[in-house]
Amino acid sequence: MRDSFSSIIQHHRDAVEKSFSPDQLKVLETVAEAILKAFRNGGKLLLCGNGGSAADCQHIAAEFIARFMLERKSLPAIALTTDTSILTALANDYSYDRVFSRQVEGLGAPGDVLIGLSTSGNSKNVLEAVHTAKAQGLVTVGFTGGTGGELAKLCDIVFFARTPMTPHIQEIHITSLHAVSEVVEKILFAS
Repeated sequence: MRDSFSSIIQHHRDAVEKSFSPDQLKVLETVAEAILKAFRNGGKLLLCGNGGSAADCQHIAAEFIARFMLERKSLPAIALTTDTSILTALANDYSYDRVFSRQVEGLGAPGDVLIGLSTSGNSKNVLEAVHTAKAQGLVTVGFTGGTGGELAKLCDIVFFARTPMTPHIQEIHITSLHAVSEVVEKILFAS
């Protein structure tokens, strides 16, 4: 059992080392700058993804709405993964591929930021959301893994978790998004 744990942790360490290279840290700076610009100009952050990525969307939206580390005013972030009435109505009336894009259509405005999380980069509903966001003038950010799939080709800004292993991609994504949350909060509110 100990060997299994050691191997799992070593794979995680390798993914962290590859994913947080200087060029990737520059990508995270660019993500933070886009979010800061949106917030300073009265815009908001929208997030979408499926499964564990959906949970990450909720988690990060909560970090901005509630707080991360500092006691400060709430920041406008919406996880497009949380309203079951909207999700089920859209899946039923249109298709599951449109559950995020219709929300972007109704909630997104030019200058807002959409973060789409997809470990494969090929989640159809995330890709549809990005297409809609781009058409409406939002800044599009992809968090993906492996080769990035279609998401990497579509988004304005792309962060890659440099591993093919889904659990480690998700670990890298949440670590990255926590770092972005902390940096944005510090820049806006630290005295």
